[in-house]
Amino acid sequence: MSKPLKDETRALIDRRNPAHLSTLMPDGHPKVEPVWIGREGDRLLITSDRKAVKSRNLAADPRVGFSIVDAANPYEQVLLRGRVVEERPDEDLAVLDALSQKYLGRAFPRRSWSGRVVFVIEVEVERYYRSPLADLVVEPEAPA
Repeated sequence: MSKPLKDETRALIDRRNPAHLSTLMPDGHPKVEPVWIGREGDRLLITSDRKAVKSRNLAADPRVGFSIVDAANPYEQVLLRGRVVEERPDEDLAVLDALSQKYLGRAFPRRSWSGRVVFVIEVEVERYYRSPLADLVVEPEAPA
C-alpha cells in the first residue's frame, strides 16, 4: 500500500511540474528522463508506449525514483522512490489525455500508438524540501 503523501508533495505533483523518472537498464545503469506525472490518491501515474525503453525497464525491474522540482521555484523539490504495482492499458488515451490537459491544456495530439500503458506506482520513500533560499528567488528580467 502506498504511503500517504504530504500535502506539499501532492501540490508539486498536481501542478504542471514535469518529473524526472529513473529506471534501471538491464546492465544496472540508471536511465533518467522527464515524464508527465499524475496522481490517483497517493499513487503516482505515468504513461508510456509499451515498446519504449522505460516500459521494458519497468517490466524487468519495477523500482523507480522521481525528482520533481517546482518550475516556478527551483528551491522547492520532492524526491520519491517506489515501485510499479500495476500496469493498465490506455488504448483510448484517457490517462494520457488527462495528463496532456494538465501540461498542454488540450488532448494529446498524437493519437496512434502501438500500445499505450499506464504505470501505477506506490511511493515507499518521500523527501520533500523547500530551501530557505526560496525566499531569495528573483524573477528574471524580461529581455529588452
